[in-house]
Amino acid sequence: MKAHILVVDDERRITETWRRALAYEGYSVDVARTGPEALQKALERPPDLYILDLMLPGMTGFEICERLRHSGDQTPILMVTARDAVTDRVKGLDLGADDYLVKPAQLAELLARVRALLRRRNPEQNEVLRFTDLELDTGTRMAHRGQREIELSTTEYELLQLFLRRPRQVLTRDIIMERVWGYDFGGESNVLEVYVGYLRSKLESGGEPRLLHTVRGAGYVLREKSESDQKG
Repeated sequence: MKAHILVVDDERRITETWRRALAYEGYSVDVARTGPEALQKALERPPDLYILDLMLPGMTGFEICERLRHSGDQTPILMVTARDAVTDRVKGLDLGADDYLVKPAQLAELLARVRALLRRRNPEQNEVLRFTDLELDTGTRMAHRGQREIELSTTEYELLQLFLRRPRQVLTRDIIMERVWGYDFGGESNVLEVYVGYLRSKLESGGEPRLLHTVRGAGYVLREKSESDQKG
């Protein structure tokens, strides 16, 4: 069963984006918008991870973190804030936060930090995601096409992992952009097309058949080639 995460932030646009992103990855998610609400929800259903904003009405993230630690709660805390001063980061870590992320945060980085903190709490064996002759080791972040080893950049890894977790499912441009680059990424950018090109080049450099297909007017899909596929 996936972990339960409590997101504590008073900005509705951010909490809704993070809630959807985390739920899409299979996590159970609850949201609190104030310190007292967060402490009450933590009592009602203890989370496996807190994502805690620093600036909250009535009670700061520092105060919430301090109360949780004084109560003996050692649940991992990812502190997120628009304040990037070193003194704030040091204070948060000294009070017991496990990690610190500065807004605006890309979703890919947020999800990576969530996974890292949960692994520390509940160590698990690394996954190997597979589709036909394509494999991706989530521990080494290395891919293989048959016996051929493929080195990936961070973005290529996140993109390939997304497709391998949703094989044969058409993913729209908006979904991919949100999952890999974040909610605030410019919609007119061609960065997705560029990285799909990079990934295809690496996956097909040994002459292998295409697995990452364009679905005209819809998005992209990881599947074996069919007679109806158009080149692209």
